[in-house]
Order: sequence, then C-alpha cells, then structure tokens
Amino acid sequence: MNIADLLNQNDRFAANAGCRITEVDEHHAIAEMTVTKDHLNGGNVCQGGALFTLADLAIAALMNCHGQLTFGINNSIMFVASAKEGDRLKAEAVSIADHHKIPAVEVKVTNQNGTLICHVTGMGYRKAVDIPQIIPQH
Repeated sequence: MNIADLLNQNDRFAANAGCRITEVDEHHAIAEMTVTKDHLNGGNVCQGGALFTLADLAIAALMNCHGQLTFGINNSIMFVASAKEGDRLKAEAVSIADHHKIPAVEVKVTNQNGTLICHVTGMGYRKAVDIPQIIPQH
C-alpha cells in the first residue's frame, strides 16, 4: 500500500473533512478538497481549521513517503485570501529540508483560479518506526 492510499484510507479526520491525497512522490504532495457548506464559519467563508487540515494532509503525505513514521512538531499558517463554498482547493507541499530526523515542508493552498488562499510551513519528527508496522490489520 502506498502512502497516498494509506492516508486516504486511514486518516479519518481528513477524510471526514473531504480531503484527499491526489499525488505524492519524494519531492511534493498534493491534497485536494471542495469547500462545502459544512466547511463554512460564522463569516460564511471556509473555516481556517479546514484549510489547515487540507495542508496538514499534504504535509503528512510528503513527510511519510519515505516509509518512516513522521509526525508534525511545528506548523505555521498564514491566511491571505478567503475560500468560499464551491471552491476547489489544492494544497501542494514541497520539501524544503529532507533531513533524516527533522524534515521541513512548505505548502501553498490555492483555489481553482490559482489564487493563493494560505501558506503553511511545517516541521516533522521521523521516528525509527517503519510505516508498515503501524498499518491497522483488518
């Protein structure tokens, strides 16, 4: 099972938010979602937590694609535009430091028009645990 399939199947929080990994390799990962009414906050725009979840899923795919279990230890998000209901969002994560223990990633979340919605940076910690060891048995 590749990392995209593993996360799409087992990251239940991201799946419930409508987020899905669509592409991943050792240099970048893409996660996508469509903004629905369930993503809207009191101001009738996409809630920041939904945007963060989308970016976090792309980060997880990229940081875990080498097969070692990696968890986020520091993330920062900067909102630059609002996403609205019906927007198709793409989070593209690129590696900025593929350190063997502390990798770093940059993510740009854009809408269907290419408008930057938010920018996220993330750092992770790679554990000495192979991902196949944590895959749930069905």
